[in-house]
Amino acid sequence: MDFRLKGKSVIVTAASKGLGKAAAMEFAKEGAKVLISSRSEPALQKAVDEIREATGNTTIDYAVCNMKDAQEIKQLVEKAVSLNGTVDVLINNAGGPPAGSFLDMTDEDWQHAFELNLLSFVRTIREAVPFMKKQGEGHIVNLASSSIKQSLDNLVLSNTMRPGIVGLAKTLAQELSEDNILINTVGPGTIETDRITELNQTLADKQNKTAEDIRKEAEENIPMKRYGQPQEFAKAIVFLASGANTYITGQSLIVDGGLVKAL
Repeated sequence: MDFRLKGKSVIVTAASKGLGKAAAMEFAKEGAKVLISSRSEPALQKAVDEIREATGNTTIDYAVCNMKDAQEIKQLVEKAVSLNGTVDVLINNAGGPPAGSFLDMTDEDWQHAFELNLLSFVRTIREAVPFMKKQGEGHIVNLASSSIKQSLDNLVLSNTMRPGIVGLAKTLAQELSEDNILINTVGPGTIETDRITELNQTLADKQNKTAEDIRKEAEENIPMKRYGQPQEFAKAIVFLASGANTYITGQSLIVDGGLVKAL
């Protein structure tokens, strides 16, 4: 299948590691011009070097960007346009909010989760869409969580903010389709990343178990009996954000090995 991504200008946020980096790697394999961001310049430089070496694609660059800072988001999009002429694809990603129950969370925790996991997506889309409108096409994929379909224990902030991303995408699918801008949401199940390692350790400490115990229990609940790999998740993103996708918009996809039972 021809994804028609060669030479396309792609932004992937929060991409120095984990799912964002995996997505950037897959876009680079397709010959796209990829700009990645995160808050850590050393981590970004390392990721860029690794992606270039692994793919042979030298049109990979980075921008330091705090996703809670509106001005830095504006500068991120401006850099993509300066480097590559436009923005064809926007992959919205941000680190997950802290684990905990409702009474654990302060106003500051709620504000942080709102700014990082919902408002940041609003801001990146607002900056990128004018360039997509000008050229008459574009693709946006928002990375969320399986909590967009089924709430997750001890993750009240994620359960609250992530569904907001789906509402945003559904609304924008209506508003942007006439300009041939497609927007979708992809949620990971249990994918083997640092985030899952962190959550497993938090749960292990709470239950007086080892992280390995938690992993084994989790894998038993997954119909495929294993954690997913970042590249498996990334391939779904690449399809939805590619020229091969011409009619799917406003949809939510879970990549979870069959874990979520909700319809």
